[in-house]
Amino acid sequence: MTEASLTPEEAAGRCRDIVDRVEEAVVVERRVLYETLAAIIARGHVLVEDVPGTGKTVLARVFAESLGLTFTRIQFTPDLLPADVTGSNIYNEHEGRFEFAEGPVFTNVALADEINRAPPKTQAALLESMEERQVSVDGTTHELPEPFIVIATQNPVEQEGTFRLPEAQRDRFAVKTSMGYPDVEGEMDLLAMRDSRRTLAPSVDPVVTPETVLELQELAEEVRVDGKVRRYIVDLARATREDERTEIGVSPRGVQRVFEAVRASAVIDGREYATPEDVKRMARATMSHRLILTTEATVENVDPDGIVRSVLDSVDVPAVSPDAPEAPANGESGAEGPPDADSRGGDATADQSDAGGAQPTPERADGHSDGSAPSDGDASGRRDGSVSDRENEP
Repeated sequence: MTEASLTPEEAAGRCRDIVDRVEEAVVVERRVLYETLAAIIARGHVLVEDVPGTGKTVLARVFAESLGLTFTRIQFTPDLLPADVTGSNIYNEHEGRFEFAEGPVFTNVALADEINRAPPKTQAALLESMEERQVSVDGTTHELPEPFIVIATQNPVEQEGTFRLPEAQRDRFAVKTSMGYPDVEGEMDLLAMRDSRRTLAPSVDPVVTPETVLELQELAEEVRVDGKVRRYIVDLARATREDERTEIGVSPRGVQRVFEAVRASAVIDGREYATPEDVKRMARATMSHRLILTTEATVENVDPDGIVRSVLDSVDVPAVSPDAPEAPANGESGAEGPPDADSRGGDATADQSDAGGAQPTPERADGHSDGSAPSDGDASGRRDGSVSDRENEP
């Protein structure tokens, strides 16, 4: 891992460049781009769920291209074997010995396309690579390249021929997001993009180098997270476990992934410190997919996003000063000070209006940045063809 040589302001500029470059080829809400980029900076993995044809595969490939990273697409099918993902030892007749043939997972960005069409045994082949950044075959460990990100797409489990991802694997993804159908303006933009190129699939040129990606990841490790913000993350996670609609809430691993995504959110905004607003921005994408609902809640079609929203409503938002010294690891103390400019203060009632979490602040390519946040009802992605949040996105 390289040392971070970027300043927070330079990092924010790089992030804006990345998002603008991706938007040249993909029509999608800025929220999705923000959540995906935050996961990449946090060294996490992304799960994109939506119906076929919404651009999930294109999103993953264009992101890899804009970052200057190598990209491999793995099409998950019912007959896919674990060795087809990780690689295997092959006998070399000329050398008279076995040699390891790398599988498609040996890349910077691995697209696990329609991951839930493969059986659980094959899905589990990704667990070690996602968690340990390595592959073990016949007792030998092979390191994966850096950076390494898995972007998995899945179709809704209601569709024919799908397998539900095991809870342990869902918990490995730092972020789960959904694209939804674009609005009328978005689909018109999509046709305009298609009319301006001579290839079926869109493509973009890199806007940063792999070294820059590593620097952004390292910069996230240096972001200060006050003890009050850490306690806010823990309180939200514990509230999901105590909710009567959940059988299992956010896991301790999930708490760490939220923490990492919060630091990445600060990097995207060009700050050296995290705020409660960063937590609210990333709460839905980092927590919802980790919840396991009770039987009653499942029968009643309770939305996990709704549980996260109610938790954000019920947990007090701390007041944090950006000048506060770095808090101890236990998070028990933190310097008192005026509320941060990005914080709502300690009044939970005043914060309920945007409990779903503010959305990314980088400006859009067209210069519109009204600071408003899309509602959580739309955050899960529209499928009814109605107007989306694009007009309200930052």
